[in-house]
Amino acid sequence: MKGCDEKDIEGKCECGFKICGDCYLDCVATGGGHCPGCKEPYRDVNDVDDEVLSEAEDRALPLPSKVDFKLDKRLSLVKSFKGQNHPPDFDHTRWLFETKGTYGLLIILRLVALGFFLTWRIRHPNRDAMWLWGMSITCELWFAFSWLLDQLPKLCPVNRVTDLSVLKERFESPNLRNPKGRSDLPGIDVFVSTADPEKEPPLVTANTILSILAVDYPVEKLACYLSDDGGALLTFEALAETASFARVWVPFCRKHNIEPRNPEAYFGQKRDFLKNKVRLDFVRERRRVKREYDEFKVRINSLTESIRRRSDAYNAHEELRAKKTQMEMGGNLSDPIKLPKATWMSDGSHWPGTWASAEPDHSKGDHAGIIQAMLAPPNAEPVYGAEADGENLIDMTEVDTRLPMLVYVSREKRPGYDHNKKAGAMNALVRASAIMSNGPFILNLDCDHYIYNSLALREGMCFMLDRGGDRICYVQFPQRFEGIDPNDRYANHNTVFFDVSMRALDGLQGPMYVGTGCIFRRTALYGFSPPRATEHHGWFGTRKIKLFLRKPKVTKKEEDEIALPINGEHNDDDDADIESLLLPKRFGNSTSLVASIPVAEYQGRLLQDVQGKGNQGRPAGSLAVPREPLDAATVAEAISVISCFYEDKTEWGKRVGWIYGSVTEDVVTGYRMHNRGWRSVYCVTKRDAFRGTAPINLTDRLHQVLRWATGSVEIFFSRNNALFATRRMKFLQRVAYFNVGMYPFTSMFLIVYCILPAISLFSGQFIVQALSVTFLIFLLAITITLCLLAILEIKWSGITLHDWWRNEQFWLIGGTSAHPAAVLQGLLKVIAGVDISFTLTSKSATPEDGDDEFADLYVVKWSFLMVPPITIMMLNSIAIAVAVARTMYSPFPEWSKLLGGVFFSFWVLCHLYPFAKGLMGRRGKVPTIVFVWSGLLSIIVSLLWVYISPPSGSKDYMKFQFP
Repeated sequence: MKGCDEKDIEGKCECGFKICGDCYLDCVATGGGHCPGCKEPYRDVNDVDDEVLSEAEDRALPLPSKVDFKLDKRLSLVKSFKGQNHPPDFDHTRWLFETKGTYGLLIILRLVALGFFLTWRIRHPNRDAMWLWGMSITCELWFAFSWLLDQLPKLCPVNRVTDLSVLKERFESPNLRNPKGRSDLPGIDVFVSTADPEKEPPLVTANTILSILAVDYPVEKLACYLSDDGGALLTFEALAETASFARVWVPFCRKHNIEPRNPEAYFGQKRDFLKNKVRLDFVRERRRVKREYDEFKVRINSLTESIRRRSDAYNAHEELRAKKTQMEMGGNLSDPIKLPKATWMSDGSHWPGTWASAEPDHSKGDHAGIIQAMLAPPNAEPVYGAEADGENLIDMTEVDTRLPMLVYVSREKRPGYDHNKKAGAMNALVRASAIMSNGPFILNLDCDHYIYNSLALREGMCFMLDRGGDRICYVQFPQRFEGIDPNDRYANHNTVFFDVSMRALDGLQGPMYVGTGCIFRRTALYGFSPPRATEHHGWFGTRKIKLFLRKPKVTKKEEDEIALPINGEHNDDDDADIESLLLPKRFGNSTSLVASIPVAEYQGRLLQDVQGKGNQGRPAGSLAVPREPLDAATVAEAISVISCFYEDKTEWGKRVGWIYGSVTEDVVTGYRMHNRGWRSVYCVTKRDAFRGTAPINLTDRLHQVLRWATGSVEIFFSRNNALFATRRMKFLQRVAYFNVGMYPFTSMFLIVYCILPAISLFSGQFIVQALSVTFLIFLLAITITLCLLAILEIKWSGITLHDWWRNEQFWLIGGTSAHPAAVLQGLLKVIAGVDISFTLTSKSATPEDGDDEFADLYVVKWSFLMVPPITIMMLNSIAIAVAVARTMYSPFPEWSKLLGGVFFSFWVLCHLYPFAKGLMGRRGKVPTIVFVWSGLLSIIVSLLWVYISPPSGSKDYMKFQFP
């Protein structure tokens, strides 16, 4: 076409008009599919891949120079503010980012500076110490490669802003199809996971549940599931107490618009609680609810002792009955009676889960499946309460007192089965929730991550329900943490990762899944492909299902054994029906679960007025209907799908649900979705969406990083390595995932590079022959460009310089301690098959009044992970002292080499300063074993060096210089 100089393609029209691929797509998307030459329609338009068409439609959208907020309010739920030259993804309004390409330009400049620096280093070796030069240049080449992997995915940062007023107008306003104005929003099932009430205090979990029950989302569309993978009665009864207290707490939050809706966080705020409160009855009702919450905490904290006393009493009673029976049968009273030490429920029956005595069929790895609906599904219409009286603490006459459905789930566990840790528990929740509530969207939270912003779910749904939202598999929120020391000694906030790396990935194919604070599309978890990316592989029709899974070879015998199709009809000539018949072989033998799949897909569709061409949306008002009641048969079916053998010979954990085989199942699960062509979105809200706790103790923090790094090594040596990604994953997205598997290996080079300054000072040599002006200029250039990049990252991400510096420090701390251990563990698993097991990270309990909030920060717990950093610190400190003494007493002091070595040693020690401070504890007490191991290693290394290169003596003076 006129003005186009791209390479032409042939065979698009019989007239022979030459046209390039991009121009052809423009004609298809915006020109009505007509040839520009003969003006006749293209005959093969319908054969064009739907993914290409959708990209052409996106490319045809204009990029405005200004955002018209009034116009945009009618059209879109989301506004996106993107970097320059950003590739189009959704139909959201676009805006050029403030940096205007400066960030990418600086990356190129630093890459050029690195190229010149490394070229100069290679061409000018240190002939006097080739071994030192060789080690240093090898490390520098790897660091340059690692830096490039880290920077490339940061080229397209994105900021998005939601408009909740549009969401309310579109989905919760009266219209012809919904005259009563009932909520037309899709349902959301919230998953909360816990495994050990000792390491994860029940009170923390209870506060998280309360924040979910009180969230600002249609009550009838919300369901909360607590997964207790430990099967503990303590967690069960704590949840029952939580359901009881919620009848007071939730109406109080709705009436007075309380934020945050976690009672512990709300009552613990150190600010004026009367701010923006105008109701005269607020102070009185707040005081009453606070008193009720204090009593609730006492009941929760006393449950452990209450269960123990009750169980002891029942067990003693059972023992007396057994002895009485023995006497009646003429037995000998002296004979011992063997009775199991059972754990008893309050109704006088045995707890079917884990007992305190860990008896057969009642231990953590061997117990029955349990499902208990603590709160039944609410009515479709609002239910208003009564006035305040002796039973009602607050006046609820104007408050909707309904509560969302609350369910306790503990999956069955038996010896001989691989239960797949957290991933297996989450998949059990997916199946149970599909039968009980079947929300088309799923939010998963850790037990210590509560909802801090009651509108968070609505903000996430803005992305899922907006134009292009049907291609989004999940919306990931950043993790924010409380209870961290103000100096953030060990970079627990992870602000560089959550506000820089994740925001940048949002400009590509989307952020990674980080394990919590994420809203999933249920059909994406089921292993299906996005609708427009893979139409040739199939998608849900009106009542037909095609899967983007490996298409099996169906034999005649298998066709005869296949269960009935979902719509009850069998057409042998229809491939979609054949695929539907194979669903039980992939999802299990539960007909209710299989039947719920098309329902969830339909409810998760976009409205017809925003749905793209070629795909069916749902009509407005189609979800403004009451939910079916929960009956005993439904609960029984839900219990059957959480049995330990249900996943046998199915695709669960392989292609469906959370993926098994890695300690970082979250990253692998998100990777599989992106690999199928899905997109994800990063939702950064003005008010934090969720808040949680992080381990502030040095040892716990190192073990946390060790678990993450070990999972990355597992990913690198698995089929989930980004090198094997499909073409549906964008190149820069592939680079980001490849970096996830590669970054732990940088630790091996980092340890060597941190020891090189000490070796340089011991030997009197340096990585270069001499500190020439050229070397210093190159070094200054790459340092300045690094600082400028850091300044720009701080600018567009909103983090502080302090956060950036803490991240740099802990990068070296983790890189010399946890990361090399992760590489070793990963190699042992790959080569020797040694399985990797990690203990659950302990969650901090709520500090009592008067307790030190950061007491755990000063606790020093011994770990072998501390040995390498301490050894590096001691070697560099000793080397500085030896080098200074040698230079001062030398008749020909070489101050330039001393300055270079001391500078790099000081650089290492500055990065390890938080680690050294953590070892000191509060009162300077350090475990003796730490110094013993580090001292031994330092002495061995020093003696080994003296043996290899002994010092030479002199009659006139003590010569400290090593040859």
